[in-house]
Amino acid sequence: MPQVKVYVTLKPTLLDAQGRVVHNALNSLGYDNVEQVRIGKYIELELTGGSQNIERDVREMCEKLLANPVIENYRFEVVK
Repeated sequence: MPQVKVYVTLKPTLLDAQGRVVHNALNSLGYDNVEQVRIGKYIELELTGGSQNIERDVREMCEKLLANPVIENYRFEVVK
C-alpha cells in the first residue's frame, strides 16, 4: 500500500504571521539564535491499489484541496 508524504508551505514572498508569532515566542524564551520561522502543514496519505498514476493523482489532490497554489508551495514523496 503506497504511502505519500505531502509538505505544504507558504510561498517565500508571503508574510508568515504564525511563524512570526512563534519566532517572537522563541526569542522571548531566550533562543536568540533563531532568525526566522516558517510554519507549514504535513499530510500523510495511504493509498489503496497499485495505481500507475500515483504522482499525477497526488498532484491533483494538492492542486484541488490540500494546498492553495496561489499562496502555497507543496512537494511530496511516495514511500512504497
